[in-house]
Amino acid sequence: MSLVVIGTVAFDAIETPFGKTDRIIGGSASYAGLAASYLYNKVKIVAVVGDDFPQSDIDDFNNHGIDTEGLQIKKGEKSFFWSGKYHNDMNTRDTLVTDLNVLADFDPIIPESYQDCEYLMLGNLTPQVQQTVIKRLRNRPKLIVMDTMNFWMNIAWDDLMDTLKLVDVLTINDEEARQLSGEFSLVKAARKILTMGPKYLVIKKGEHGVLLFDNDSVFATPALPLADVFDPTGAGDTFAGGFIGYLAKVGTINFNNMKNALIYGSALASFCVEKFGPERIKDLTEEDINARLKAFVGLSRFDI
Repeated sequence: MSLVVIGTVAFDAIETPFGKTDRIIGGSASYAGLAASYLYNKVKIVAVVGDDFPQSDIDDFNNHGIDTEGLQIKKGEKSFFWSGKYHNDMNTRDTLVTDLNVLADFDPIIPESYQDCEYLMLGNLTPQVQQTVIKRLRNRPKLIVMDTMNFWMNIAWDDLMDTLKLVDVLTINDEEARQLSGEFSLVKAARKILTMGPKYLVIKKGEHGVLLFDNDSVFATPALPLADVFDPTGAGDTFAGGFIGYLAKVGTINFNNMKNALIYGSALASFCVEKFGPERIKDLTEEDINARLKAFVGLSRFDI
């Protein structure tokens, strides 16, 4: 049984108050796949790149045990490229360039060897492409986690509503939760979104942590206070990869395991922001991760 991650594998050019970089690896499948690989040893990615994408970066995936048979390489075409500049507070950014390139007509091909998919992570792509992946799997996965964004709420509402009916967990940020639900209160927003299809809702609040909802319970985890946030790009995708990677590792889906998955996802995301792109999460050790998990436990442990 495997964990399949569908999303983007791309080039990013990033500028923050701490520096800038020209073209480095990015994309939701890159971050989520790398994060999940620390927790589960059968991660497979579905994405598309152009023939400008370096073999060395594909080798990095393989060295993490990530199966790249589902990574399409389009000859004579260019990979998806995004460029952005972060403001001083690191919570807001300006998109400078978005070149869809091969992503413009991405048709996700599911290799036969991926049909053992038990855990499916739907990275941020069009809702129609996300639906296509689900339909091309012969058997419904045990768990489907979906990420989306306000852009699709603006231009593909009906497709988004159809896709939400097919998934188990939705991960979005607080702004997106308010837009999707039409409610300002995140508790009211969660109640409304859970009627749209998902059994669980994860609301990411950046430096203010993460909320987990089901129909009966709420759980909150803080974000780890860091002295320097070098580059927040990909932190949400890293979180999602850690989240589903932990659930694949333990193999049982319930609210308590979801709570633990939030901590693992948050711990991995806290590494991601310490360097540009996925550089920091490429070379983590088990000791690194365990130390960070202990730091998270210490944040909110207390006696009354």
